[in-house]
Amino acid sequence: MDSRRHFLGKFATGIAGTLAVVPFQILGANERIRVGFIGFGDRATELFNWIKLCPNTEVVAFCDIYTKQLERAKGLVPTAATYLDYRRLLDDQSVDAVVIATPQHLHAEHFCASMGAGKHVYQEKTMAFSVDHAKKMRVAFQKDDGKHAVQIGHQSCSSGHMIDVQQWLSDPQKLGKITAIDMHMYRNTPHGKPQWSRTARITSDMNPENILWRSFQGDAPPHEFDPNRYMNWRFFFDYSGGNVYENMCHQMSFWYKALKLEVPKAVTMNGGIYLWKDGREVPDTMNVSVEQPEELLISWASGFGNNQLGVTEDVLGENGTIQRNTQLRYLPQKMNSPAGTEMTGNAKGVPHEHMLNFFDCVRTGKPPNCPFELGFRVSIACRMAVDSYRFGRTMRWDAKKEDFA
Repeated sequence: MDSRRHFLGKFATGIAGTLAVVPFQILGANERIRVGFIGFGDRATELFNWIKLCPNTEVVAFCDIYTKQLERAKGLVPTAATYLDYRRLLDDQSVDAVVIATPQHLHAEHFCASMGAGKHVYQEKTMAFSVDHAKKMRVAFQKDDGKHAVQIGHQSCSSGHMIDVQQWLSDPQKLGKITAIDMHMYRNTPHGKPQWSRTARITSDMNPENILWRSFQGDAPPHEFDPNRYMNWRFFFDYSGGNVYENMCHQMSFWYKALKLEVPKAVTMNGGIYLWKDGREVPDTMNVSVEQPEELLISWASGFGNNQLGVTEDVLGENGTIQRNTQLRYLPQKMNSPAGTEMTGNAKGVPHEHMLNFFDCVRTGKPPNCPFELGFRVSIACRMAVDSYRFGRTMRWDAKKEDFA
């Protein structure tokens, strides 16, 4: 791999020209899929480990704006190509599919370019940072016209829980009319170790020579180089939707898929920074109320100061309840389902099931378990929540205009 200074000398400036589009073809069942990473931080490393468990796949390229991450990637795959500029990775004809695991505000830029370059895309959540970004991504997706597989990284959509839930929901009498979903997402950390904080990992080599700061900022408001903003990007609204984009999106996507829910009519979010006074802008304690056009109310409560309530979801129907945490259960409402019996989900899966599904779609052309349209709707719901918190008002959606009312 080139030296750090040589890397930056080659790629710090913009690169003109149009990316070459790779002709699409469905790969054979036994044909090796060659993968490139755009962004190679902690989450990407987890996805990399999933890919290693998938047959007939090979990681052949990495891109990151921080040279240390490229050095780490090279240590994992010595034969892989490394790039500071994602456009050079997309020019690489050896890459069939890309995994986009960059901060949320960069997703649209990287997704649109990857679609234009004719790559299959595994796009980490939350799919889109803003309504404008979501629409730009949709244009790129529609222009591709289904030639390439796109999987959004809500991995619960490929879980055994989804299989069981869909089987139970196939009988509409099991739950009857569903009027509410109550969801929790609570965590705790030891004293002095704030949730998400990576301040202890800021080192002297995090400087403008080793990090392409302009590339990190994307179309976010410009700031002078700041290693804290780079390392703790989840703290700042310029780059992050906070825990709404980190975890509410996962719980929402599961039920949006299972119940075929549309973009909310209205979303209200309250909360604040009640615990971690460490310079973060995103709240550590919050409550979100989501009014669905299907006459369904979703409530999501989350905090970083106590994990007693854990991560739970309760779907409340007049005839029964589905409880989801580490296990899936169906509980009948005896007053309306006197003959109903409790059931426990038993479908199995593996942690890398979602990645397996992505590669299967690359090979067969079939629809993925978390398609673009689902990621689009979840992104809008999440943006409505964040904007409600920031603007201090309920956000309402105009479905005809596809914008906030």
